[in-house]
Parts: sequence; structure tokens; C-alpha cells
Amino acid sequence: MKKEIELLGEIILNRKHEIAEQVHSDRMAEVVLTEQERREFELIEPKIMELRASFITLFGEALVDFHREESIEKIARWGRETGEYLFQLGAPLDEALKDTSFYREYIWRAIKEEVIKKNMSTSTIFVVIDTLDPLLDHAVYCFSLNYVQSYQKVLEQAKSAFLELSIPVVPLTQGTGVLPLIGNIDTERAKLLMEETMNQAIKLNLQNLIIDVSGVMFVDSMVADQLFKVVEGLSLLGVKTVMTGIRPEVAQTMVALGLNMHKLNIKGNLHQAFNEIQMHR
Repeated sequence: MKKEIELLGEIILNRKHEIAEQVHSDRMAEVVLTEQERREFELIEPKIMELRASFITLFGEALVDFHREESIEKIARWGRETGEYLFQLGAPLDEALKDTSFYREYIWRAIKEEVIKKNMSTSTIFVVIDTLDPLLDHAVYCFSLNYVQSYQKVLEQAKSAFLELSIPVVPLTQGTGVLPLIGNIDTERAKLLMEETMNQAIKLNLQNLIIDVSGVMFVDSMVADQLFKVVEGLSLLGVKTVMTGIRPEVAQTMVALGLNMHKLNIKGNLHQAFNEIQMHR
């Protein structure tokens, strides 16, 4: 039986390029490309074919060498590398996973032909099934997991970049800047608010900072507490703060929460705050 299994592995290895071509041909028959997309795809098609052949090779080697743990590790490595590569290409995950059924069909078709030709035993077929099907399922899992992780990493990077841009300290005159806050302030943004504001205050050598909250629609105790901490932190750096633009509904919420506003220097708008700062220079 071992020799029969090894023989089937050799068949897959010998026919890997043929199987890869069959998978590729049937798979691409379903894809409609524009002329521009077709030209772009032609540039990466050799790499895609190489990935297909290397994937099929893993199944042939799994039958020839018959080291389950080693085969699983090779499949996992292939899934990680290929998942990241196809993500970078911008291939949708659902489209990439459609390849699975084609690999399964053509690998088993090659095996079936050899089994019938050599009149191999039923036990051989069952061992091959128990070897190849779990490996293919594991490949799908590893590929999908890495693709999703790559996607999440890009989202986190984009979110971090967005958060940094959402806390812009803009210099008005020498020593004076304004921090316009817009949108909701969640826990993550609130943490970054403290870090970025203090860093920018030092970088711009500020003595006065106007924090304008006219674009903040909602304030809860967490947001208010963070704003207080920013003011206190800036005061330790020698920066005086003025808060402007508190909307009526936000003011009502802050009063309802029983927040102590006496520590804050509050003005109605930017113009009033700027005039006060100029008068005390």
C-alpha cells in the first residue's frame, strides 16, 4: 500500500504543471476582465502559475514523504505567504477561495485515473483521502486567516493615520495654536488626544492653545474627564488653554453630569478666545 501511495504522490508531482494549467484555465473562464485589467493580469500571471504549481507540489510531497506534521507546516507556510500576496494584489477573498474546488477536482481526477489504471486497493484510496482532504481544508484556513489578518493590519494602520489627522494642532500666531475637535471622541481617540496635543504643544513651542469643540456633538463623563486631563497636562508644560464652541446641547449634558467647569477658561467662539489671548500678551 505504501508504494501505491508514493506512486500517486509521484503522479501529482509529475503532472503539477498540467494540473495547474487546468485549474487556471477553468478558473479564469469565469472571470471577466477589461482590456486594462487583462494587460495588468498578464504581468503577474507567471507568478500566479508558479503559486499554483507549488501548491499542487505540496500534495504530491505529502503522499511521497508521508510526514503529516511536516506537510501541515508546509501548507501553513504556503497559506501565509499566498494570503498576504493575493491581499496585496487586491484580490477579493471570496474570489480567491473559489480556486479550492478546482484544485480538489483536478488533483482527484489525476489520482482516479491512476487508481483505475493500476487497480489499486480501496485501503490506499482511503489513506489518500484522509491525507489530502484535511490538508486542503487546512490550506484554506491558513490562507483565509492570513488574508484577514493582513486586511485588519491595513485597517489599523488607516485608523491610526486617521486618528492622528483628527487631532491637528494648527498654529495661529507665534506661541498660539488652535485644536479643532470634530466628531465623536472614543476611548482610543481620547488617549491619543492627550499624547498628540502635548507633543504638538512642545513642538510648536506654544504658550496658549485654543481647544474648539464646536464639532463635537456628544460629551459624556469620559470625554469631559479626558479634556480636563489635557488642560491639566498642558498647564504643567506652561501652556494656557481656552475652550470654545461648546454647543447648547453639549452644555446641557455637561451640566446634567454635574461636571466642574470652574477649572476651564471657556469662551463662546474662536474670535473671543483669540482676542483675550492678544490682550494678555
